Amino acid sequence: MNIKLLLRLLGILSLLIGSFMLASLIWANPRIGFQTDAEIITDRFEKEGFRGLVFSTAICATIGGIFLLLGKGAQGKLFRKEAMAVVGLSWVLATVLGALPYVLSGVYRGPSIRVFEDTRQIFVVAPQYKLWQTWIETDVTPEQFSVLQALAKASARGIRGVELQRATKLKNVPEIFLEMAKLEPFQGWLIAPGQADRPAPADRASNYRIQWVRMNIVDAMFESQSGFSTTGASVIADLEDPYLVPRCILFWRASTHFLGGLGIIVLFVAILGQGSAGKALMHAEVPGPTNENLTARMQHTAWLFASMYVALNLILAVILLVLGMSPLDAFCHAFATMATGGFSTYNASLGHFASLPGVSAVAIEYSVILFMILAGANLTLLALCLFGQADRLFRDIEWRAYIGIICGSTVAIVVFGMIYRDNDFQSFSGALRYGSFQVVSIMTTTGFVTCDFDLWNQFSRGLLLLLMFIGGCAGSTGGGMKVIRHVLFIKILGMELEHSFHPKVVRLLRLGGKPVENETLRHSILVYFALILILSAVSSLVVVAIEPNATWGANADNKLIDSASAVSATLNNVGPGLGTVGATQNYGHFGVPSKLLFIFLMMLGRLEVFPILVLLVPKFWRDQ
Repeated sequence: MNIKLLLRLLGILSLLIGSFMLASLIWANPRIGFQTDAEIITDRFEKEGFRGLVFSTAICATIGGIFLLLGKGAQGKLFRKEAMAVVGLSWVLATVLGALPYVLSGVYRGPSIRVFEDTRQIFVVAPQYKLWQTWIETDVTPEQFSVLQALAKASARGIRGVELQRATKLKNVPEIFLEMAKLEPFQGWLIAPGQADRPAPADRASNYRIQWVRMNIVDAMFESQSGFSTTGASVIADLEDPYLVPRCILFWRASTHFLGGLGIIVLFVAILGQGSAGKALMHAEVPGPTNENLTARMQHTAWLFASMYVALNLILAVILLVLGMSPLDAFCHAFATMATGGFSTYNASLGHFASLPGVSAVAIEYSVILFMILAGANLTLLALCLFGQADRLFRDIEWRAYIGIICGSTVAIVVFGMIYRDNDFQSFSGALRYGSFQVVSIMTTTGFVTCDFDLWNQFSRGLLLLLMFIGGCAGSTGGGMKVIRHVLFIKILGMELEHSFHPKVVRLLRLGGKPVENETLRHSILVYFALILILSAVSSLVVVAIEPNATWGANADNKLIDSASAVSATLNNVGPGLGTVGATQNYGHFGVPSKLLFIFLMMLGRLEVFPILVLLVPKFWRDQ
């Protein structure tokens, strides 16, 4: 193992991540970093976010300098084994470094008290972030419950005393509130006007409110890995309040998508040109069953991929600007689209723009649909189109299957949505708009939402769950198992079925009419499907075992299907799932052990299992 060369590459990665943190600093200026028609308008310079990014950059530079010093004078070649180590360790390091801005900026992830609509049972987040018990249960009186319910709906800004009395229809609200604040589970989490332990923003200083919880290191690593792996799952409950999440941190959050979608190792190959190691690095970073290169040198291929990726990001950002988005929103949503990530700057994701005047919401959605389809396609074939070989795209069996699945699934969801009269399917135009968007978003593993698909009929929800396991094309920024694997898997099953009654017949595995030359491909496809099945099943049972029923409240009966949905959404890099992780929910209410498992699954899904699993094998590090 060439340790010095490995350390040198990790040092360069640290400096690269730090440079992107520096690029996020300008969005702390309120004249630049503002959201489209944001609910909270502020001219306040975001000093917390700015300071957090500066400190994070300094840490990245220090770690990068140490690694470069330790790797000084590195010589020798980077072979397949070292390439897998570089890829795996790079994603681990990126996860840790990418978490720093969230922690050092003091980002708030969610309320400290959870209130369910149909139960008097209240759940309070443990202040010490206990490992195995995330929630402290407590019973309250009906009057106390109504006060807590009103405060929970008011978010972090809270509510004035007069409005609180009107909402609860109680005249002695101050007495009820102060009595609750003295109870041990609520101490420090309920704040009366003027009782904050630090200066509160003007819009909430005189309000009754529930204290929100800052992100700990596990929360931050979850958000970081979700960004780099282009999953788009989040633990943050309110993205629109700049006092909770600075907008410069929102841009950093989107930047992790940009870096993850491009592939950190693609940058290594493009910038450093690792020679013969370039092929090993590219295949470890962008794995898949296809093996078609555009150019003789992998460095040229990496530069071509990077150029196309950046160009498509810029084109989409300009389109979104023209359609009415602010610069911050345009770039963040462009990064999330082309990386098939799904991080938005709004709680309602892209659905937020449907209610904004002066913004072409329908045009935005259809533009994003087009670019999500491009992001989920094989970049090699898109590049060949630029070289005048567009026929290669339409002759490719994976592309045809990819488009066929999207079209077929859209038709099925539109038809069943209109039959069951789902909320978003009252007209054909609306059904086509919402149905096509969610099919493409889930199929490409982007994870944007424009409506709450968790309220759709059971067939449509089940179909979306299946699409999570398909994903985009090989060689795309999309996650999932990849379309080409499913095509090959179906062919292999057909051959095995025929072999059961014609055991002497020998047939070659063919793809697009041509025999597949890779003799191990058939074996690797079956092994990969088995691994994903085992990981999904075991991880789902682990979540069921370690996650307390308090995560679901009165809906604990949905624990099994919701756990399976959460595992599917993270392992396949989709983001939103069903139930407690549905379109309008997030992952913040899960306990620390579950979040650590989801981090691991997101990394496995992004790198297609093997580059991460080999890091856990002692023999991988011992053998030469």
